[in-house]
Amino acid sequence: MTKKQRLTSEQVEHFHREGYVMLSHVFDDADLQPAIDEISAEVDARARELVAAGELSSTFEELPFERRLAEISKETDKVALAIWNGALSGPAFFDVIRHPKLLDAAEQLCGPEIIASSVYRLRPKIPNYNYGIVPYHQDSGYFEPYCDNALVLTCWMPLVDATPENGCLWVMPRVHRDGKILNHIRNSNGAYLVIPKEEFPADAEEICVPVPKGGVLLMTNRTPHASRENTTEIVRWSMDLRYQSAALPTNAPITRLEGEILASEENGIPPACYPPEADFLVRSKSRPDEVLTDAAQFHVLRKNHLAQPWKGRWERN
Repeated sequence: MTKKQRLTSEQVEHFHREGYVMLSHVFDDADLQPAIDEISAEVDARARELVAAGELSSTFEELPFERRLAEISKETDKVALAIWNGALSGPAFFDVIRHPKLLDAAEQLCGPEIIASSVYRLRPKIPNYNYGIVPYHQDSGYFEPYCDNALVLTCWMPLVDATPENGCLWVMPRVHRDGKILNHIRNSNGAYLVIPKEEFPADAEEICVPVPKGGVLLMTNRTPHASRENTTEIVRWSMDLRYQSAALPTNAPITRLEGEILASEENGIPPACYPPEADFLVRSKSRPDEVLTDAAQFHVLRKNHLAQPWKGRWERN
């Protein structure tokens, strides 16, 4: 039997007090390799298509995982854009999202009825890439306001060592504790929400959080965080996954239990904390038969989801 990935009482306390906690060893290389292989296969297929179309000089297949997309992106960003964010929904991604080592930790913070939030993302931070710098924001800035004071847990996990040089995350501890969502605006190219400097508390501090491959950074949805330029020659590959209690609004196709929150336009309750993409039940003691366990069904769920209205608090154009 696999040993549970339990957070210590000190780690739980640090998470609630500071708004984040870094776990230095959650995954072994063998746990992550299937996802790396799946990403590599996508990069390879798309590179070959571009070479055949005369839009790329080489597939760069001789280069390792950490360097290949960096070289491709010197000539075209089509490969990076095609796999960015939540575009991939293969079986290895699905297995990472529902990996017991993550869910054991999530259960301690979110409870036993766990929704895998629709907002899972693949982040290849490419050297000298236009979208490489992510400004300070709170994840709740992208979510429905109704969910501000609940926990939507972010699990940020690199697939290579994440260092200050290649773009690990920076966080602002303790800013989450008053429950306030700071004002956000669009950055200059419109790609990201950003918190203007004057919005931060006077005593806010920045903490650099390197994370080794196999480690995971846990954050609340109200913890301001950012990443800076990748000044190396390798890609800082990472994934960020999110979990929430099934008691919160969700568009997952599940039986609702007594006391769980139902969508109600009349009462200002959204269909999900992030309606544009599909949630699913990933762990449950009360309705285990409704847990999604089939990778093919996960793929269909992602592709066929009909986005519901997104009533964000800031202009989304």
